[in-house]
Amino acid sequence: MKTSQLLQTEYAPYYATYISKVEEADLVEELEISVHEFIKFVQNIPLDKYDYSYAEGKWTIKDIIQHLMDSERIFTYRALRIARNDKTPLASFEENEYAAIAGANQRSIRDLLTELAIVRQSTIALFKTFSEDVLKRIGVASGYDVSVRALGVIIIGHQKHHQRIFMERYL
Repeated sequence: MKTSQLLQTEYAPYYATYISKVEEADLVEELEISVHEFIKFVQNIPLDKYDYSYAEGKWTIKDIIQHLMDSERIFTYRALRIARNDKTPLASFEENEYAAIAGANQRSIRDLLTELAIVRQSTIALFKTFSEDVLKRIGVASGYDVSVRALGVIIIGHQKHHQRIFMERYL
C-alpha cells in the first residue's frame, strides 16, 4: 500500500497534521525506515537535552519517546482489532495521564530507544500480515472512522511530528 492512496474519510480530521508529514512510500517500508532515522536522530542529540523541557509542564525528550511508544502500541492495537473485523468502537486515551505515570525520565535513553525499536518491529511484523483488503478495513476509534492503513500512516506521521518538535523546541 502506498501512503498516497489514503483517503481523508479514513481518519479523523485532527490526524491530517500527522498524515501530511508522510511522503509517498510503501507503508511497511516507511515503518522500517522512519524508526531507524528517528533513532539515529535521537542518538545525535546532546546528552544534556534528554531530560530538558522547553517550558513548565512540557514533556522532556524521554517523555516524548515514551509517548511515541505508548501511542504506537495503542494505534497498533486498534489496527489489530479493526483488521480482525471487530466492530466494537474503540476508546480514546489520555496521553498526559499516561506520560505522568510512565516514568520515562528514570530510564536511560538507550533503554528507551531499544524498546522503541522492539515496539516498531512488532508493529512491522503485524502490518506485514495485512492484505490490501484488510488495510482498507474501517472501524471506529475515538468516535471517528479509521482504517487499518491510516493507523499505520498515523504512527509514522506522529513520530515525524515529534521529531520536528525536537528540532524546533529542544535543540
